[in-house]
Order: sequence, then structure tokens, then C-alpha cells
Amino acid sequence: MASTDGHRRAAVLGSPIAHSLSPVLHRAAYAELGLDGWSYDRFEIDEQALPGFVAGLDGSWAGLSLTMPLKRAIIPLLDEISETASSVEAVNTVVLTEDGRRLGDNTDIPGMIAALRERGVEKTESAAVLGAGATASSALAALSRICTGPVTAYVRSRARGNEMRGWGDRLGVDVRIADWAEAGDIVSAPLVIATTPAGATDELAASLAAPSGVLFDVLYDPWPTSLAAAWSSKCCPVISGIDLLVHQALLQIQKFTGKSDISLSLLRESGWAALAARGS
Repeated sequence: MASTDGHRRAAVLGSPIAHSLSPVLHRAAYAELGLDGWSYDRFEIDEQALPGFVAGLDGSWAGLSLTMPLKRAIIPLLDEISETASSVEAVNTVVLTEDGRRLGDNTDIPGMIAALRERGVEKTESAAVLGAGATASSALAALSRICTGPVTAYVRSRARGNEMRGWGDRLGVDVRIADWAEAGDIVSAPLVIATTPAGATDELAASLAAPSGVLFDVLYDPWPTSLAAAWSSKCCPVISGIDLLVHQALLQIQKFTGKSDISLSLLRESGWAALAARGS
């Protein structure tokens, strides 16, 4: 049952969560849309606290954004998940319907594709992925739709490599595993998606030769990363984590509010302004 007083709620959940820019983006969109009765907050929630939090949601709630470590933990608590979310077993968006159903989706994957398309990357003959975590699986899902050839995944362990190969098999992507020590070879790839945590590519950046393709670094705080700065210094295109963030947030806002007339440029400007205020 929806709220009867016109107040609608949404929030981002995760741990840690203090760094999240999602409140900035969603609130900016609500203001632009004139949704005065809408609010968007952040909650520090781990896997153990998640079931209790979800059980306590009332009819005023419109949706949830999920970040790590909740993207898989949320799945058993949902009534249904989309094909996109199911393909990588990761949900970052939950729509709460008026009849009380919880519908899971993944806007990271179409958000990645949209961010690439915005920068002119419609198709690629091959690609490289740095890392092998949950974001790397979303990257493979995105690449399954735009990459016509092999994807080389640079990983630090055999177990991680096996996971990436398994995701490739599931998604129909020809994944080839390479040791992290060979990551300097990314300079020959037409598209590189870096999904690693902050600092993980600093050593690689310091020894980077001349790249020839596009770098999509999913981080945004701090920005630029050492890898993004080194790549850009070679006059090669760089797509930032802010680009991913705003595209996936736009899709979330559309799903929560049912409205489509949302300014992507407003979201991007709000995100960069918030980072500047942090000194990032």
C-alpha cells in the first residue's frame, strides 16, 4: 500500500556508505521534477542487517539503491528479479510497488553501455578488464552486448580467473585470463574497463606505455585515479566513474518515480560539484 500523505522515500544501502554520491544525484533529480514530497537518504547496512531493514519498509517506500556488499545478499529477499540482474546475480536497484512487491533490477549494466555510447563507443572488436569482482562481472555483461571478439581479464589469482571464465561462459563472452603481472599489455586494447579498488592500479600507471584505446575507470573518488591521469596524459580518451554513476542513477530515478524527463547533465554537474566540495 502506497503512502497516503504523499511522502515517498528512497535510499541507498551499503557498507561503507558515507562516500556515496547517490543522495546528491537523486535529490537533484527530485528537485528538478518538482517532487517536493520525495526524500532520498543513505543507510549503513551490512548483510546481517539487511533482512530486518527490508522487512521494516512501509508503503511510503518507492525504491532502494544497493551497493556493496548487498548486491547479491538482497536477491533472496525479492519477489522477482530482471533478466539483466539475473545474468550476473547482482541487484543494485529495488522497485517497491504499490501492492507491496519487491522487484530487483541492475542498472549498472545498461549504465555502462550508455556511458560508453555517449563517448562514441558503440562496438569494439576486443577489450580488456582489470579486476575480477562484482563490477567486473557487470563489465562482462555490458561487453557481451558490444564486444564482437575476446575479452582479456587481468587477475591476481587463479580462483579469480576461474570465476571470470565462468561468467564469460554464462554470458557468452570469450574470456581469456592473464596474470596481473602482464597488465601492461592493456595499452594495445581498443577498450579497457578498470574495475579495481582505489590504489590497485597505481603501480601499473607508473609504468604505462603509450595506450591506443579508450579507458573506462569505474572509480570516481578520488578522481582522477593514477591510471586515468596517466592515460589522459597520453592524449587517449578516458571515461570516469561519474559517467557510470549518473547513467545508472538516471535509470534508477526513472524506475522509482515513473518519470523520464530527467536531465543527465544536471546529475553530472551535481556529482562533480559534490566531489569538488570534498576536495576530490
